[in-house]
Amino acid sequence: MSEDIAAPAYKKPTVAIVGRPNVGKSSIFNRLAARKIAIVLDQPGITRDRIHGVCNLTDTPCNLVDTGGIGEEADEEFTGDVQVEAEIAMSSADVILFVVDARQGLQTADETIAKILRRTSNKPVELILNKCDTDAFETMSGDFAKLGFGAGTAVSAEHGRNFSSLLEIMDEHFETFEAEIEEVRGHALEIGLKIAMIGRPNAGKSSLVNAIMHDERTIVSEISGTTRDAVDIPYRRGKEKHTLIDTAGLRPRGKRDSSVEVFSAMRTEKAIRRSDLVLLVVDLDEGVSAMDRKIARQVQAEGKPCIIIANKFDLYQPEKPKPERMQAAKEHLRDELFFLHYAPFVCVSALKSQAIDQIFRTVAKVRDGARNALSTGELNRLIQHAIIRNPPSEHKIIKKRLKILYVTTAYNERYAQIPVPQLILFVNDKRLMSENYQAYLENRIRDKHICLGLPIPFSVRSRNR
Repeated sequence: MSEDIAAPAYKKPTVAIVGRPNVGKSSIFNRLAARKIAIVLDQPGITRDRIHGVCNLTDTPCNLVDTGGIGEEADEEFTGDVQVEAEIAMSSADVILFVVDARQGLQTADETIAKILRRTSNKPVELILNKCDTDAFETMSGDFAKLGFGAGTAVSAEHGRNFSSLLEIMDEHFETFEAEIEEVRGHALEIGLKIAMIGRPNAGKSSLVNAIMHDERTIVSEISGTTRDAVDIPYRRGKEKHTLIDTAGLRPRGKRDSSVEVFSAMRTEKAIRRSDLVLLVVDLDEGVSAMDRKIARQVQAEGKPCIIIANKFDLYQPEKPKPERMQAAKEHLRDELFFLHYAPFVCVSALKSQAIDQIFRTVAKVRDGARNALSTGELNRLIQHAIIRNPPSEHKIIKKRLKILYVTTAYNERYAQIPVPQLILFVNDKRLMSENYQAYLENRIRDKHICLGLPIPFSVRSRNR
């Protein structure tokens, strides 16, 4: 397999959940995935991208794909894109769950989707009558039988009603996959590096994911704020497995004009925390904005490994030679994001799929550098040499000099894939450690050891008397 071809990291049956807007597809998805992945609100058009998850409730684990609602003009700017997303999901699925709203009864949009399924899909289709909170709604099954997919299975995603029957139906379809699944059964699911794509709206995050995947997997639009959910996408590059997390673009709190944007921002912030590495995507053509700096501060506060992706490099000072453009980009990024001095940058064009390989070469350098950490002995010798080269000054008030007695390293278990070291410095009095001298020690460590993309947090402790 060539390095730039995406492939699923494991083989399981895939179930696509389709239907018109606001019938409860995302609620069913979350119930089957046993976690809240897709945003659920009583408002049509919330899900636009394909949302991916895994269902382990069935005897045979399967992949789930939640799609945007099709068949109505709930969000007319995106109706065509959403329908394409749903059709891609249906074409790649092994089983399709066609969800309708039992409370509202049969709608014209339901009949339209049924025609699409009969015409374009040769996959098994299961009709799911959602919102059947009581037995009274199950009498609606006769009306929905007109769609041509039987009487359907009545469920309530909100209350979990009759989901055991739905799981049994799904398992019946999965029996043909058992022979293939046995080949990988017993092996734990390896998701590899969790790489979060973050940035302000319209910086090109979804375009970058599409360029990486060679697939229109996420909706790309000139209208900002297209991505609302944080979308987990399994991805294999050569022999390496990754999970790409495409997030909603963050905007200032005062400009979040709906509850959907607030939830999206919360998902993005959570994606940063659970990721192993962050790709901070900035629009180089427009330049680093105040919002870019605020997002970058969030990455710094979380202590996350980071790579800056300078997107739209093809539009940046196109009249100048490439070396001059690269130097100008470097100066701009280092001036505006000076507090992320440890983060390397890669200039790319997501739209033209330029320099995508360079991103993953840089990811590998960050990961490999983190895994080849200095030993405690090497670290102590390095610190002592730095002190001899530039001794600390006497504190003006306390009238003492800083003495570093011992240095050791601690790691947070959350960062197993890309270990982020915390340097614990035992000193005579932690009040004597100035920010300038701490920065000096960090620079000496970076001079001697490759810490590309990694923050180096210090914990300074006074010696026990």
